[in-house]
Amino acid sequence: MAGGELFDRIVAKKFYNELDARDCIRSILSALSYIHHGKIAHRDLKPENLLLATLTNDNDVKIADFGFAKKCSTTNCLKTQCGTPGYVAPEILEGKKYDYAADMWSIGVIMYIIIGGYPPFYEDNQNLLFKKIKRGDYEFHPEFWNDISPEAKDLIGRCITVDPKKRISCADAVSHPWMGRDKRILSGQDLAKNLQQFKRFNAKRKFKAGVKTVMAHNRMKNLMEGLRAAADEENGNTDSKDGPPSY
Repeated sequence: MAGGELFDRIVAKKFYNELDARDCIRSILSALSYIHHGKIAHRDLKPENLLLATLTNDNDVKIADFGFAKKCSTTNCLKTQCGTPGYVAPEILEGKKYDYAADMWSIGVIMYIIIGGYPPFYEDNQNLLFKKIKRGDYEFHPEFWNDISPEAKDLIGRCITVDPKKRISCADAVSHPWMGRDKRILSGQDLAKNLQQFKRFNAKRKFKAGVKTVMAHNRMKNLMEGLRAAADEENGNTDSKDGPPSY
């Protein structure tokens, strides 16, 4: 995937409008529709798992990381609680059985970010975050959403619907009226303000990912040092050298 992460490509844009967002989301929905048609639920849709095949085509989006993916041949056939905070569906948090509809919730959250520039559910405290998700407690803030097409907000709302039985399917989302909206109209909907918000959100997301990587590295380093120390003690090698502590 030579193009890297989709969100990084959006951040690099100098100009951004609703047509750009719509075409990008159409590509994601097309890929997810293919997956669902094969009776597979992804179960971990998030920005890090949306990649671009090339450096030149902004809409050649690929869905990656099928570590949590599962065959789902019947309704509500899944029960494992998995996913990523902020993108996980309320039925999963509630411990209920679920199916493909959980992916559509995640797509709704991603759509909200791609258009609005920030997530619909955000709390530093994870318990509070999960409470908001379970209630479907979000809004379209006028500062960023007043000029967005009603059809775009309707599609997001149909995805971020707490009751999975009432949530739109991927096949219906692909044929939603917003997908067929006139290109000239959508290209005139400038998202410059939203793009600036998007850049701030993405920078914070990347920073958190970097912190987690460093923490994981340090945990592994400490584990290996502990194992070596235990092995030395077992072999009778108790020599030590003075020096600074290892971090």
